[in-house]
Amino acid sequence: MKFRKSLVLLMAVIMVFTLAACGGGANNAANTNNAPANGAEGTNAGNEAATEEEFKPEEGAKLVVWDGGEQKPFIEEVGKAFQEKYGVEVTFTEVGADKSVERIITDGPAGVGADVFVAVHDRTGSAVSSGVVLPNDQFEEETKAAAFETAIQAVSNDGILYGYPKSVETTAVFFNKDLIPNVPATWDEVVKFAGTFNDTKANKFAYMWDTGSSYWGYGFFGGYGSYVFGKEGTDPTDIGLNNEAGIEAAKFIQSLTSIIPLKSADINGDIRKSLFTSNKLAMNVSGPWDSTSFKEGVKNLGVAPYPKLPNGEQMKPFSGVKAYFVNAYTKYPNAAKMFASFASSAEYQKRNYVLTGLLPSNKSLAEDADIKNDPIASGFLAQFANSVPMPSIPEMAQYWAPMDAALASLWNDKTDPKKAMDNAVQQMKDNISTGQ
Repeated sequence: MKFRKSLVLLMAVIMVFTLAACGGGANNAANTNNAPANGAEGTNAGNEAATEEEFKPEEGAKLVVWDGGEQKPFIEEVGKAFQEKYGVEVTFTEVGADKSVERIITDGPAGVGADVFVAVHDRTGSAVSSGVVLPNDQFEEETKAAAFETAIQAVSNDGILYGYPKSVETTAVFFNKDLIPNVPATWDEVVKFAGTFNDTKANKFAYMWDTGSSYWGYGFFGGYGSYVFGKEGTDPTDIGLNNEAGIEAAKFIQSLTSIIPLKSADINGDIRKSLFTSNKLAMNVSGPWDSTSFKEGVKNLGVAPYPKLPNGEQMKPFSGVKAYFVNAYTKYPNAAKMFASFASSAEYQKRNYVLTGLLPSNKSLAEDADIKNDPIASGFLAQFANSVPMPSIPEMAQYWAPMDAALASLWNDKTDPKKAMDNAVQQMKDNISTGQ
């Protein structure tokens, strides 16, 4: 290993003298303000020269980190530890994982983006194709050794690792044990329970999810055997949302307006949380990111997998991997890579679980006694086994809006399920073909 590093260093020295003899034009290009800090072509030479012993933060480095609002206490804590160890100041700015890539695409080249930002893995393809993220090269080996393989694949593109996985997640059913002892095993039982529990005048409901949302609604489609981009989520020419299974899923979703007589625009996370914590909602679909706040608001809280569909199959919601990514335009690529690795280490994933309930992507923590014995965590992990990773190809960006519109139309306007799904798929195809 030392021989290899010495050889690499020697080659780097030779390259420096060679470039100097050519007039130093490469250095001038590297100092251009709006150029990516470490583009694909320039990344390897710089990092090979920087051996593991030499890899350290840039002099005077300061980092801005984007993450969701609920992550502020964690980022501030891990930022303080990072500053104490490496002398690099870390500042938190609230930009959620679902909005960060779109924003970094404009803010990164403008020089006002975060140095490190969190994103959900389905945005990996878009980020890479836009040239706004650096590969996870310096910490590639240890990242691959520590994380679940599914998490590694989720934040890779064309075989190159980009992300630093920090958590895995899916959705399941939170329930108030004072209102219902267990989540029913089937949807038939949910409908029967709603018949005894619902009181629309008192704003009481048995079960609720965001009915006009393509994220929250996918579990029905996955459970019926429908899919977005082929069975592996990698074929943009194979959209399976308006096949026979997809139309059956749409029909069933539409049938559930009988137990949630509200327009889709009147259902969102804040409304559900308010009803749930005031004992007016028995079952509330959400993710592990709400574990901490729900524990505070519901005295006897439980989490369980979704009820089975009428076809006898388990629902299969989307699962996701949240990861840190390094802005390709950061002025401090070394410090940014070090922080992304530091904050996603096993030590701080465990700390994040304690602070916010996020499920770790680190393999070793799956056997951690605190996590294994946590009924909330184990409830999500049980559903995770029946989930579908969101596709991460760039075309996934064209899934959300057409499906949101289709589900809202199904729910609010009672649109024919086949017509709604055909329209959604055609819009996706049109957008993909035009690159919108």
